[in-house]
Amino acid sequence: MKQKELLNRISINPNICFGKPCIRGHRIWVSLILDFLASGTSIPELLEEYPQLQPEDIYACIAYGAAMSSDRYIDIPIEQSA
Repeated sequence: MKQKELLNRISINPNICFGKPCIRGHRIWVSLILDFLASGTSIPELLEEYPQLQPEDIYACIAYGAAMSSDRYIDIPIEQSA
């Protein structure tokens, strides 16, 4: 799937989940899925934990995170060389 198709699987509604980006049709935050992936949870494990999701939903969360990091930055301390 292309990024645009994947991002269509994400919804933002100010009346649902405090306006946080969610997987379309579910109240599962994109950030929750990304946190799980960052902590080492595999895609098969996520799909087992959330059987209502499809692999494309997980890829959509990754695509959303990638798109956000293209436009926004998080301050991370610069590592000083020794």
